[in-house]
Amino acid sequence: MTLTIFFLLLLFVVAFLYAAVGHGGASGYLALMAIFGMMPDIMKPTALLLNLFVSLSAFVLFYKEGHFKWKIFLPFALASIPFSFLGGMISLDASIYKKILGILLLIPVVRLAAFPNKDYYDLKQSTLFLSLLIGACIGFLSGLIGIGGGIILSPVLLLLAWTNQKQTAAISALFIFVNSLSGLAGQLTKGINFQSEMFVLVGIAFAGGSVGAWFGARKFNQNILKYLLAIVLLMASVKLLLT
Repeated sequence: MTLTIFFLLLLFVVAFLYAAVGHGGASGYLALMAIFGMMPDIMKPTALLLNLFVSLSAFVLFYKEGHFKWKIFLPFALASIPFSFLGGMISLDASIYKKILGILLLIPVVRLAAFPNKDYYDLKQSTLFLSLLIGACIGFLSGLIGIGGGIILSPVLLLLAWTNQKQTAAISALFIFVNSLSGLAGQLTKGINFQSEMFVLVGIAFAGGSVGAWFGARKFNQNILKYLLAIVLLMASVKLLLT
């Protein structure tokens, strides 16, 4: 895996943008690595490793601002963790992998561009059975593709009106962390070749994610960030689907 200054700069920007909206950034890292021609067997563990550090920093900052809801988080997490482990044990053909990833990248585009923030008085009560079912499905897909699942969970939470935008960011961040950890554990059962460059990527992503999470939780009006991130992901999705 050959690193370039341009790639590292883009990685910092992707981590910054994702963490600012409460995501770990795996879908963005995967899109970036796909554009630079990296192989899926390197992409999956690298994206999950980066996810761990960025999502944790995002969670801590959004949690400190009082946006986290344990009652909503726990059912999703309890159902998703074992299924993420199972998904992480499965290897996909490279062409199928890229097509599935390309389709999944369209989910955050819709989430970021189409869902407005909810006011507290507009929110509805979550339901246990639906939370467990959704968590299991997202967990399996997360482990299979090498993402934390936040790009899928976020639009679901907003569509169901169970959380507003910053609550969604806080819940998604910790959800991404536990699923990334579980998915990485599943991949470890097959053996992972951790390259020295991965630790450079972790440092760059963690720096970008920490700064982005601080601005996202405390400073930014997130509308501009949402649309910028949606445009980047749409371009990556189109490239993956057409190549």
